[in-house]
Amino acid sequence: MKLAMAQINPHVGAIEGNTLVILQTIAEAKAQGADLVIFPELTLTGYPPEDLLLRPSLKARVERSLDEIAMATDGIAVVVGYPRHEEGKLYNAAGFFDGGQLVGEYFKQKLPNYQVFDEHRYFTPGSELMLVDFLGVNFGVSICEDIWHPGLCEDYSQGEIDVLINLSASPFHQNKQSERIELLQQRASEANAAIVYVNQVGGQDELVFDGGSLLVAKDGEILSELIRYEEQLAYVDINTDDGVKIPATERAAELSYLDSAYQALVVGVRDYVNKNGFPSVVLGLSGGIDSALTLAIAVDALGAERVSAVMMPFRYTSEMSIQDAAEEATTLGVDYQVISIEGIYDSFMKELAPHFEGREVDTTEQNLQARARGVLLMALSNKNGSLVLTTGNKSEVAVGYSTLYGDMAGGFDVLKDVPKTLVFELSAYRNTLSPVIPQRVIDRPPSAELAPDQKDEDNLPSYDILDQILYRYIDCDESRDMIIAAGFDADDVHRVVRLVDVNEYKRRQAPIGVRISQRGFGRDRRYPITNGWKPGI
Repeated sequence: MKLAMAQINPHVGAIEGNTLVILQTIAEAKAQGADLVIFPELTLTGYPPEDLLLRPSLKARVERSLDEIAMATDGIAVVVGYPRHEEGKLYNAAGFFDGGQLVGEYFKQKLPNYQVFDEHRYFTPGSELMLVDFLGVNFGVSICEDIWHPGLCEDYSQGEIDVLINLSASPFHQNKQSERIELLQQRASEANAAIVYVNQVGGQDELVFDGGSLLVAKDGEILSELIRYEEQLAYVDINTDDGVKIPATERAAELSYLDSAYQALVVGVRDYVNKNGFPSVVLGLSGGIDSALTLAIAVDALGAERVSAVMMPFRYTSEMSIQDAAEEATTLGVDYQVISIEGIYDSFMKELAPHFEGREVDTTEQNLQARARGVLLMALSNKNGSLVLTTGNKSEVAVGYSTLYGDMAGGFDVLKDVPKTLVFELSAYRNTLSPVIPQRVIDRPPSAELAPDQKDEDNLPSYDILDQILYRYIDCDESRDMIIAAGFDADDVHRVVRLVDVNEYKRRQAPIGVRISQRGFGRDRRYPITNGWKPGI
C-alpha cells in the first residue's frame, strides 16, 4: 500500500476553495499511485473556524463538498476532516471515503478548551472508535487532542490495529515539535501500532501551524517527518506481505530554536496579508532594532516589491538612526520614503498651546510625536490599500511602553509575542542568513528617541531582567511574592507587575500578532480590564 500524507494550508471559511485543493491533491496522489491520502483536522473549513461553525448554511455547504470528495474516491481512498451535524449536535469529524462511499466516520472525543482552544463552545464529544480494514491494513482514526490523552490509544490497542491515523491542527509554539515527537512515541507504544500524524500548515490570524507531520513506528522509531512550515504531499509505503511493515523515509532537517521562531513569524505575516487580500504592507522604519527586524520579516514573507518603509524623523531623531534606516531599506530593496513630522507636531502644539498653558512638559508631548507618525502611516495605508505593520515587541506590549493611536496604530503587530531579548537574538540570527540589519542597530542601547538622550532603561529594568519577570508573571502565572522570592528586586517586580496589570486596556486595543509562545496576548490570556484582583499572592 502507498499512503500519502497531505500537509496542506487550508483557508478558514473557504469551503469551496478548500474542497478544490482537496480534490486537486487527491488527483495528484492518485497519479503518483497512492492508495490512501490523509488530510488534517477540519480541512474542509480550516482551523479554527470559530463562530463560522454557527452559520445556518454550514451544513448544506459541507455536505455538498463531501459529496464531491466521495465521487473522487474511485481507485483511491481519502481520510479528511470536517464538521458534521447529526441529530441537532455538531461534531468535529473525520471521514474515511472509499469507492464513492463513506465507509467510516469518527467524532473527536477529547475537545480542548485551554490556551487558544475553545472547542466546547461548538462541538459535542464523540464516544465511539472507528476501525477500518483497508487493503489488509487495520486502521484506527483519531483527531488532534485525542492523541494527547492515553486512554484512546489503549482502547484502540484492544482492536489490534496496525496503524492509528491522527488528523491534526496543532499550532506552533516554541519547542512544540519535540513535544509532539515524545508524545507520539509514547502513544505508539500504548496503541501497539504505528501512528500517522498529519498536521496542517500556515497562518490563521495570530496562530501559525507548522506542519511537521510524522510517521512513527510502534516501537517509537520516527520513520518520516515532513518539512516544517511548508505544504507537502509525502508518500510512505506499507508492506503487508509478511505482517505490516513500514520502511523509513527521509526526515526533514531539524530546526534550531531561532530558525523555527523566525520561520513562524514569516509564515504568520505571509498568510495574514495574503489570505486577507492586502496587496502590500507599510511600516515605520525608525532606525531601531524592532522596526529593522520587522522589515526583514516582511520582505522574507512577501518580497521587497510589496513592502514600503517610511522614516519619520523629528528633532530628537539621531543621525545614526536616519543613516541606519536608509541602509536597511536599501539593502532589502524596499520602497523607502522620508516624511518629517516637525510641521505636523508644531501645528498640534500651536493649537493645543492655550490648553496646555501653565502645565509642565511630560509624556503628552512624546505621545504626540508617535501619534503624528501613526496618522501618516494610516493615511498611506488608506491611499494605497497597504496593511500597516506595527513593530511593538512583547516586552513593550506587556508594560504598555507604547502609544495608543501612535506606534500602536496599524493592522498587524509582527513582534507582539517576541520578547525584547529574543528580538536581539532573532536579529543576529537573520544576519547569519544575509546581512540586513546594521550591527550598530543590534549593539546600541534601545531608545524610542522621543526626548533628548532617551533610553528605554530610563523607565524600565534592563531587558534581561524585565523579560524574566514578565515570563514568570505572564507565561507561568507566578505571583508577585513568588517572583521576589526567586531573587528579583522587589521594587522592580512591584513596578513591572503593576504596569502589566494597568495596561490591559491598551492590549485590548492593540492589533493582533503572531503567537510563538505558550502564552501570548490574545486568545491565551483573557483578563478583565476592570478588576480588583491583588497580584501579590
